[in-house]
Amino acid sequence: MHLLDQVAWPTAPIRTERLVLRESEARDRAAFVELFASPEVGTYVGGSRPRDELERAVPEVPGRRPGFFVIDLDGAMIGMVTLDPRDPGRPGHVRPDGGETELGYMFLPRAWGRGYAAEACAAALDWFAGVLPGEPVVLCTQSANDRAMRLAAKLGFTEWERFVEYGAEQWFGVRAVRQGTLGP
Repeated sequence: MHLLDQVAWPTAPIRTERLVLRESEARDRAAFVELFASPEVGTYVGGSRPRDELERAVPEVPGRRPGFFVIDLDGAMIGMVTLDPRDPGRPGHVRPDGGETELGYMFLPRAWGRGYAAEACAAALDWFAGVLPGEPVVLCTQSANDRAMRLAAKLGFTEWERFVEYGAEQWFGVRAVRQGTLGP
């Protein structure tokens, strides 16, 4: 059982200055297909998937689970932010037994460069800190992904380690709620 399983879900929508973080709905399905079919989005996450395959595989209401937020701008999905258990079989952990929560996010290319990812991720992290105070959050990205590296720093993640996974160097960072609570 992961920590997020203890949190009441769905959460009430989270509103920021420009965005709404909310539970997935059926109207988001087309945007999910577009997101996962996008070659630009797939650059640092293992590539895109064929649109026809996604049309068959994506459920009517995709992404309904604790820690999964659709990012809504003016009534339309522009991306997603996730807080999920980090797979214990993967490299990169801050606790000997694992159990960390990992931040993930993906946005449609038309939403890039406007600060939406920083705004949405900060709101999700604030929500997480409110429901599970003191719990660290980790983030893993390819070190070649300059935008993701800048966002990680902006959100307060610090490097824990680097390793090779999926044929590329990965940057693994941690965001501790209280400074000094974790150390390499």
